Amino acid sequence: MTNNNKYYPHLSVDCVLIGCEDDQLKILLVERTDVVSNEKYNDKKLPGRLIYMEEDIDEAAISVLKEYTGIDNSYLKQFKCFGSPKRTSDPRDVRWLENAVNLQIGRLVTVAYMSIVKIGARSNKIDSKFKASWVPLTKLPQLAFDHNLIIEEAIGEIRKLIENDPIVLSDLLPTKFTALQLRRLFEQIYNKEIDVRNFHKKIKSMKYIVELDEKEENVSHRAARYYKFDKKKI
Repeated sequence: MTNNNKYYPHLSVDCVLIGCEDDQLKILLVERTDVVSNEKYNDKKLPGRLIYMEEDIDEAAISVLKEYTGIDNSYLKQFKCFGSPKRTSDPRDVRWLENAVNLQIGRLVTVAYMSIVKIGARSNKIDSKFKASWVPLTKLPQLAFDHNLIIEEAIGEIRKLIENDPIVLSDLLPTKFTALQLRRLFEQIYNKEIDVRNFHKKIKSMKYIVELDEKEENVSHRAARYYKFDKKKI
């Protein structure tokens, strides 16, 4: 890794990696390392780091994605900069970072990226040294810096993406999915309960969602019909 002395101390990248597992929208979080002794922290954060002096910002984000997850070919969207002086108002956050990189930080601006990742064998090969884990969106703890706000803004970005390009949803669902799985996903993205009957009407109006002649098997409840995305229609 590049020597810490070559870090640029006032600009970082943070990556919001979003996936879906067991019908739950999840965010990849990592634990802080190099913690200053005798200080308590909100110990989880988004994957990210300071950029290097001669490093392109997009390349820094791609490097973070690969370093934390092993994924090097996933699409990353830069969606917002966070530069409020209050984002480093907790002196413990600043002391932690200064200790980790051996630099004086002061004010820190971060460029936020997001990526929708299929949680599976590939995305689960996360580096154990970072103690990374997929955490349900509904069970996020209080995170370092303003990372809860960054995640909130990223979910808002997903809503915009869905309106313009519904195929985004296909990366958060199995190839074949039930109406219940799709409804639960919408409820988490939009943070509200959705009426079942109205949602079935909504599905029928989505020409890019095709009803299959297949149903769930070996389930204890009434077997639900499967659907799939028709990418040609999208």
